Amino acid sequence: MPVERVQKILARAGLASRREAEEWIREGRVTVNGQVVSLGAKADPEKDSIKVDGRRVKLAQRLRYILLYKPPGVVTTSEDPEGRTTVVDLVKARVSERVFPVGRLDYHSEGLLLLTNHGELAYRLGHPRYGVLREYLVKVKGVPDESDVSKLLKGAVIEGKRVVPKAVELVRTTPKAVNSWWRVVVGEGKTHEVREFFKRVEHPVQRLIRVAIGPLRDERLKPGLFRDLTPEEVQSLYQAVGLAAQEEASHGRTPSARLHSKTRGVRAGKTHRGGTAGAGGEGHRQARFQRKPPGHVT
Repeated sequence: MPVERVQKILARAGLASRREAEEWIREGRVTVNGQVVSLGAKADPEKDSIKVDGRRVKLAQRLRYILLYKPPGVVTTSEDPEGRTTVVDLVKARVSERVFPVGRLDYHSEGLLLLTNHGELAYRLGHPRYGVLREYLVKVKGVPDESDVSKLLKGAVIEGKRVVPKAVELVRTTPKAVNSWWRVVVGEGKTHEVREFFKRVEHPVQRLIRVAIGPLRDERLKPGLFRDLTPEEVQSLYQAVGLAAQEEASHGRTPSARLHSKTRGVRAGKTHRGGTAGAGGEGHRQARFQRKPPGHVT
């Protein structure tokens, strides 16, 4: 296995995103052969002893790519200090690998979310340089007019940076035009960006559903349920971020890693589509989180 930067090893191994791994290194939590390393240090993950917080990184053999429908009222983190349900809680009983969520989907929002232990892929999916788009269906109060849409398309300054949506399109209005549904496509990952767009034209968001992450879509996936990506879907993600399949193949059997411990998990059951079942049961059976498709919401 070739020598490479330590933060990239930790990210590709699935322990954290590359940004998180870099932060660990800055904090002095990472050692190679007993020596604390700095950013830019390189190592051979097969020959060198790489440790995080004194725990050795042990190479594993399986990468996981989980597509979850996050219900509203669930936190998009691995842990929550307030004790709220997290997206990892929804999958951990049936996924033995340590996976983490890619990107943001706020507490009140719902829809598709990717969880993986492939840190390099997660890093690229979240970086605006790679241009991976997210698509949302958004229900807002009232019906924005042409002037409002013009303002929406100009974007807004969020977290100190102007964020501009790639597309804003009316899907339909509800009876008597009380509310309306919109299709919004964005390429950034700023907190509450879609909600902020509509708030600034005085049409607050009432419901927000992520329906696509780059090439990933699944209209049949129900709230609280999840499945493994197909090989074709994984390949499409690699292509979307310029990550060659040959890069993974050159390292042997789909390598991932974990900190050596005795943590165990339970493999998820198979669905009729080759995926996995989530908190609500097997296949795509309705979970305890219910929803109606946007076309039937008033």
